[in-house]
Amino acid sequence: MIFQRGREISWNWINGEVQVNFLRLLPVFISLLLLAAHFLRSGQTIIVIALLLFPLLLLLRNAWVPRLMQLVLLLGAFEWLWTIYSVAQMRIELGMPWTRMAVILGVVALFTALSCLVFRTGALRKRFATAAGIQV
Repeated sequence: MIFQRGREISWNWINGEVQVNFLRLLPVFISLLLLAAHFLRSGQTIIVIALLLFPLLLLLRNAWVPRLMQLVLLLGAFEWLWTIYSVAQMRIELGMPWTRMAVILGVVALFTALSCLVFRTGALRKRFATAAGIQV
């Protein structure tokens, strides 16, 4: 048992909260990992390292963290859309099929964009808002 602000909180409750928040943030982690793999393939190591370290910002309980995370995820979704366009153009010029690639990367782009919505859940809004003193 630990004490926090005069009330008793069990370790199980804290571990349970951390596990549930990890599951809520899993789409964000997957999206960032896919983006890191995409940039690794093109040899952009600095961006790869930044994307792999970016989830560590979620340990901070500041109100700007979810906004920054959402911005990065939206930029990532646009990167996937640009990749669809670039690869499709190349494959069309070479006379190769491109629709399956476009569908797969389109789903990845949609998944990355929708990952922004996890920060709209009540628990995560409360986590980042209460740290900043904002009423939810």
